[in-house]
Amino acid sequence: MAKKTINNDALIANIIKGIEEVKGNDVDILDLREIDTAVCDYFIICNGTSNTQVNAIVSSVQKTVSKELKDKPWHVEGTDNAEWVLMDYVNVVVHVFQKHIREYYNIESLWGDAKITSIENKY
Repeated sequence: MAKKTINNDALIANIIKGIEEVKGNDVDILDLREIDTAVCDYFIICNGTSNTQVNAIVSSVQKTVSKELKDKPWHVEGTDNAEWVLMDYVNVVVHVFQKHIREYYNIESLWGDAKITSIENKY
């Protein structure tokens, strides 16, 4: 059976909702569709204040997307130490960092050609 196609906009909206439910910080959406070497269409990057919050963000995103869209990530890695968790939804990849790790790797600068949309914190 073929995997059903999930609308990117709906997926992104539900990922953001999951992040906001547990107060994830500094949410950026990187639109990679114009970049030939990109492995997906979008990165969503956010950070938490501790490994507990990083894992809570990951759990919240998974629950929200599963409930609303009946979809789950193709792959998740990094939950053991929860400094940088990657959630691969194929067209959309979510990076959940602890703040100091995010600053160190600075993914936004590595993908400098991407169109970046920052989501304001609602709290």
